Amino acid sequence: MTSQEIEITLLPSLREISAQDWDACACPEAADGSRAIDPFTTYRFLLALEESGSVGPGSGWQPQYLVARMGGVLIAVAPMYAKGHSQGEYIFDHNWAHAYERAGGRYYPKLQVAVPFTPATGRRFLTRPGFEDVGTHALTQGAVQLAENNGLSSLHITFCTETEAARGAELGLMRRTSQQYHWLNNGYADFDAFLASLNSRKRKNIRKERNQAQAFGGTITTLTGDDLRPEHWDAFWHFYQDTGARKWGTPYLTRRFFDLVHERMADDVALVLAERDGRYIAGALNFIGRDTLFGRYWGCAEHHPCLHFELCYYAAIDYAIAHGLERVEAGAQGDHKLARGYLPTPCHSLHWVRDPGFSDAIEEYLKAERAAIEEDIEILTSYGPFRKNDVEEQQ
Repeated sequence: MTSQEIEITLLPSLREISAQDWDACACPEAADGSRAIDPFTTYRFLLALEESGSVGPGSGWQPQYLVARMGGVLIAVAPMYAKGHSQGEYIFDHNWAHAYERAGGRYYPKLQVAVPFTPATGRRFLTRPGFEDVGTHALTQGAVQLAENNGLSSLHITFCTETEAARGAELGLMRRTSQQYHWLNNGYADFDAFLASLNSRKRKNIRKERNQAQAFGGTITTLTGDDLRPEHWDAFWHFYQDTGARKWGTPYLTRRFFDLVHERMADDVALVLAERDGRYIAGALNFIGRDTLFGRYWGCAEHHPCLHFELCYYAAIDYAIAHGLERVEAGAQGDHKLARGYLPTPCHSLHWVRDPGFSDAIEEYLKAERAAIEEDIEILTSYGPFRKNDVEEQQ
């Protein structure tokens, strides 16, 4: 096989490809009706972003889906977007953009291979089984060529897998390392078994926080599938708007997005809601993968001590243990997660910058950043809440 035998095309809308073809690359493991490893690269999730107006005109995320065919057969796809800003990415390059433009260049638009607004690691170059190497190579080369041919400043592939990061580096892309906090299920029978793996002080603190949270005067429920109703989404939309306005100025997702998730992805959702006096006062939205619970959004209408920790972290651990999931990914940032059993975990991205001098400067910066991140992870892990032997098992 040669690269000349592979045709790369761009699709401005996911509607121009069938769900069957996209998911044959994105989640072939779900072809028998089982759960996808990664819910965020599925056709239904990406189309919900598009049809809801969360991406597209006016959003700064213009779909440019990459498709690779060989001999007329679709072998690989990638969710790619032309970006007019650096919002909603969580592996940020604002400083690169400022420096690039101060030097007289035009940083935007750029190309981004990513799941919008979703800091969750997963495959970004989605290939049919058996075409992993050739498909990844073709999509990587195709994306770089598109950026270069159109005079764009850069290409960014964010929250890719470690395997993809290694392959991309071999193909000449710059590799970047960042970190998140993940909870790992070490075969715990229940939450008490998890607590038993912690040192005494942290164990007592978590019990105290859970008791404080439960004292808010209401009930906490985790809903999924047919148990979800429109009024639950009405309440969560209120929470999401409040958090989004405080964090980003304007929420990234539209109200229509949550309606589409309810219609098409109810079985992929675990929505934790706190209710008091007949009114929902707080909520945390999780998406369910085959092995992982992905914590995504939180919000509240009332403040109660430790309710945030309960809904976002402890209820997620409860759910993961009960359903045999291997991990909980708690989203971006948050050193406070360490004391609650979530350990620092490396995340990966790839970058290509057209200007050679600027690219060399970024490469030097990334080398130093990688070393610093590796050291941070080692130090933070040593300060984690686990007893010594349990820390070694977690690693």
